[in-house]
Amino acid sequence: MTGSTVRPPAYQQLADDLRADITSGRLQPGERLPPEPELCVKIGVSRSTVREALRLLASQHLIVTTRGVTGGSFVSHPDAEQLADGLSTGFALLTHSASVGLVDLLELRRALEVPAAGLAAMRRTDSHLAELRGALFDPVIDDFDTMMAAHSAFHRAMSKATGNPLFELVGSPLYQASYGEEVIGVLPEGYWMRIDADHRRLVECLISQDAESATRVAGEHLDFIAEAVR
Repeated sequence: MTGSTVRPPAYQQLADDLRADITSGRLQPGERLPPEPELCVKIGVSRSTVREALRLLASQHLIVTTRGVTGGSFVSHPDAEQLADGLSTGFALLTHSASVGLVDLLELRRALEVPAAGLAAMRRTDSHLAELRGALFDPVIDDFDTMMAAHSAFHRAMSKATGNPLFELVGSPLYQASYGEEVIGVLPEGYWMRIDADHRRLVECLISQDAESATRVAGEHLDFIAEAVR
């Protein structure tokens, strides 16, 4: 019938209701959801519907389900890396659409990376430094795929070193985005030598906890990339 609204499946409605309770804070991290039989009676749906809704929430990292006497479904504790996985698909779709280009990516990187570098310099731990060193590459012997993976890992580690999970959440999908063959094919000679050098300069800034130099190097790093891929 024209103008009629198609109702979503019952499991989707239940998942939406539970998701709203979780994201609003009515259900707190670590809190147990009502048992499946109780949800069936309360909402008036079958156990298979409840299980499908819980599977959907688990796939979105909103709940974890355990078995046994003390088992059940519990609200997940927020994890930036897992939550970032959920953003990556939508982010990838946008970056491969006509509405978002490399200029937009670099603009967002600048908004994130420059202040993140300063915060990381002030807040980094020895563990963060070890992770950053582990993400360095050798532009002389490493192949392209290795350098791209290391570049992504380095900037995700820099986001983590800020101590602010929101930088990590937003940054992870960003650094998984690819430039595209039309850009990769025209990178200037010495591009990866400069990227490597900048990464090592940033590590030195973090070692000395020099926030001012870290923000300057991060800005220069992005200036170089913008010029190289223009």
